[in-house]
Amino acid sequence: MNKNNMLRWASDALEMLDQRALPARVDYLRFDSAVAVAEGIKTMVVRGAPAIGCAAAYGVALEALRLRARPREEFLAGIEQGVSRLAASRPTAVNLFWALNRMRAKLGELHKNPVSQVADALLAEAHAITEEDVRLNRDMGGHGAVLLRDNMRVLTHCNAGALATAGHGTALGVIRSAVESGKHIHVFADETRPFLQGARLTAWELMQDNIPVTLIADNAAGLLMRLGEIDAVIVGADRIAANGDVVNKIGTYGVAVLARRHGIPFYVAAPLSTIDADMPSGEGIPIEEREAGEVTGYGGTRWAPEGVAVRNPVFDMTPADLVTALITERGVMPSPDREQIRKVLA
Repeated sequence: MNKNNMLRWASDALEMLDQRALPARVDYLRFDSAVAVAEGIKTMVVRGAPAIGCAAAYGVALEALRLRARPREEFLAGIEQGVSRLAASRPTAVNLFWALNRMRAKLGELHKNPVSQVADALLAEAHAITEEDVRLNRDMGGHGAVLLRDNMRVLTHCNAGALATAGHGTALGVIRSAVESGKHIHVFADETRPFLQGARLTAWELMQDNIPVTLIADNAAGLLMRLGEIDAVIVGADRIAANGDVVNKIGTYGVAVLARRHGIPFYVAAPLSTIDADMPSGEGIPIEEREAGEVTGYGGTRWAPEGVAVRNPVFDMTPADLVTALITERGVMPSPDREQIRKVLA
């Protein structure tokens, strides 16, 4: 899906496809500072761990461009403040912090350079992060495509496609690569309550690429597995712990349990930047909870009674022992565990 890139650079500003408007409208919003990008991340203009990381990198670059005429101390203080605002935008996706750390490292390399040169270098680094993401997704897709047989029926949960990355996608990237190799793949897309990323985004992306897709309610997945209509499950990830535990969109854990019960392979596709080597297990990964309004209604329509208590955790943790294989840009890791992850990161 190249016709509508999630992120694009235009005239010293970042434009992001507003995922909240899809599929009804294709709207791009313009961002010119770290604060603005942080708000775009927080309010779900952009979502998906790799895309959030790319957007955050551009947020740092935008702040540098905005402050490039300021004295060095003011410039550096402003960059650090922008990084802090971006880091506070969402707590779960580790790619956000990975990208910010990479931008900080680039800033550290250039601490003696003129401020204007530093600003240009930070923008170049943001471009590089984005270009690398597309390339890594392509590599990941090629590795994962060999796991999918011709005429397979594949279930996916949430959106891990071009919209969640800089392009091609992680889970959907594997499916795209399999289709590009000549295989016929039919996708079943969970609607993914409560933000409906599967219904609004995954279904839209696949239809744009003429890949057969059937939308199902989240709670229909178990029935279709029992009826033998699902051959494999593939999802993305927002953070993977050092032992292979996977945090992804709420509902992923239930799908993994169902897949194990029915003997169906459960694959996770994610770049190595999604692995948090400092997090021993998934139990320590913060699970973001968002506002009640995302559960009580959608798009201006309310269907729950006023005053009802609401819990809205938007991620859950799938233990590593439920993961058939982890697909990364460096290959396929069957039954991921601490030792395999340590070796691939080394």
